[in-house]
Amino acid sequence: MKIGIDLDGVVIDSERGLKSCAEIFDCDVLKGNHLMCSEEWSVQDRYDWSEKQKQEFIQNYLLENSRESHLMAGFKKVYHLLKAEHEFVVITARGGFVKEMKDDALRILQENGIEFDKYYWKVEDKLEICQKEKVDLMIDDNWKIVKKLAENNIKTLYFRDMNLVKLPENEYITEVSYWGEVYRYLKSQLSRNP
Repeated sequence: MKIGIDLDGVVIDSERGLKSCAEIFDCDVLKGNHLMCSEEWSVQDRYDWSEKQKQEFIQNYLLENSRESHLMAGFKKVYHLLKAEHEFVVITARGGFVKEMKDDALRILQENGIEFDKYYWKVEDKLEICQKEKVDLMIDDNWKIVKKLAENNIKTLYFRDMNLVKLPENEYITEVSYWGEVYRYLKSQLSRNP
């Protein structure tokens, strides 16, 4: 099976740290409460920040948070168990806002002995890459991307953090919240399609 995989919030636990940084920025730097919607995936869309404030947040927190990030709990073990049976293609926006974040991701992966089959960085349209690569399954944590892929008949595992938008599950969307659930899903798919 060919699996498309996002990095942030799926492989690398950067999203929770980024949310914490956003709360600090909003409360202490901006001295207010600009939170609009805690269910939004993108930190910049969660708050009623001006474009200047969004850029200030990106410049002051994205790279620092990236450098402090680690692999998601359970990922390394599950990846090594599945690697012999599946091809993994990274499809990520990482490296778009801050170029050095790509280097951080590669460092984290290398330090943990993770090497994917193919990499797509700074991706703006994951649907296009999924179709080009003919992925059988995409794993992502952005509900908007998951919804778009599912609407275009691409099976997805929605790696949903607890407070993000809930999507109805169907034949194209299955929600997971940790790597053990990803493992169980993929093993069940293999047993159905030997």
